[in-house]
Amino acid sequence: MKRTGIVLLAVLALVVMVIAPVAAQDTFNVGMILVGPRNDGGWSQAHYEGGLYVAEKVEGVTFLEPQENINAGNPDVPFDVAIRTLVDQGANIIFTASDEFEEDTAIVATEYPDVTFINVSGDDAYLGTAPANLGNVMGTMEWGKMIAGCAAALQTSTGHIGYLGPLINFETRRLVNSAYLGARHCYEMRGMNPDELQFTVTWIGFWFNIPGVTLDPTEEANTLLNNGADVIISGIDTTEGITVVSQRAAAGESVWAVPYDFASACDLGPEVCLGVPYFHWGPVYAEIISAAQAGTYEQAWTLTNPDWSDLNNPDTSGIGFAKGPALTEENGAMLDAFIAEAAAYAAENPDGIYLWTGPLSYQDGTEIAAEGVNLPYIVAIEEGSSVWYQQQLLAGITGASES
Repeated sequence: MKRTGIVLLAVLALVVMVIAPVAAQDTFNVGMILVGPRNDGGWSQAHYEGGLYVAEKVEGVTFLEPQENINAGNPDVPFDVAIRTLVDQGANIIFTASDEFEEDTAIVATEYPDVTFINVSGDDAYLGTAPANLGNVMGTMEWGKMIAGCAAALQTSTGHIGYLGPLINFETRRLVNSAYLGARHCYEMRGMNPDELQFTVTWIGFWFNIPGVTLDPTEEANTLLNNGADVIISGIDTTEGITVVSQRAAAGESVWAVPYDFASACDLGPEVCLGVPYFHWGPVYAEIISAAQAGTYEQAWTLTNPDWSDLNNPDTSGIGFAKGPALTEENGAMLDAFIAEAAAYAAENPDGIYLWTGPLSYQDGTEIAAEGVNLPYIVAIEEGSSVWYQQQLLAGITGASES
């Protein structure tokens, strides 16, 4: 080869070396690990659509194909392999969208220090135990569940509400307890005795059905109805609750459902749906990703809250409640009044949750808030009681507090 050709190739190589890193930075790549399928009609779909929202709203972002169905029932794709797949595709930030991934995320974050990790629903960043490149995000769904409990209590004819729960942990207990507090309050709004309200919880053992591993949520929902509940509030990631209720209503029963997680969940059974508390992850994801893209993201335990001025605004409200077609006009008006009460409380108490005021006790009688005391949203367990770290179900609820 002629010397001029060699020189030209060398120059071209230098140009490629200079241009390649610039080109690689043109797109900020967002990865996501989903515990279920992207179209589950619940938790995982809400996160997936949050990623699509960011890709549409934030310039220069590419939302990589999510790694879905990463759970104990799918051993063919281990968590660390799913992470490696996203890293190999150039992920700059990875959202691990389940508390199921909390411990594993802390481990892999140390293996990939140049990638930002955000675990959803964990609290390692709050506790100060997270690697420097790991943050947390969660929505204050306690508000949504409280509204769900209210809707159920306004509509029930039997005075018996069933709650279809996933696994048992701090998160799921506090969401059950929030629904119960909302139900008691709104049962009393009707002029009924809240101490006579029955509130029964059954747990399936995971966030959704894994045959041979969990209880069957279809069977558990039917059992709740067979035992006298006429409203099923769902706490699982998927849609069996409203599906069962819709089937029973089609057979002539007066039964109702409150699904969970996803704004359009009522579409599966509008004739029985009282409403759905849901997450809209888009705004907070856009905030976190924009900061990471600009190099200004700092490790944080981030909460996304309802926008009380416009509860269902997809650009501003992290927690919403879509009223269902089955809610009567009168009950809908009462629910609106309750939401207004919650909004007024939130404006005056930014660090608290409405109705989480004493006297409050656990099932075993342990007092967690004395008369008139507002329970703080979060404090370390060793420092006292808080909404975040609920160690039992509240007194008055029927169901297990431990696995």
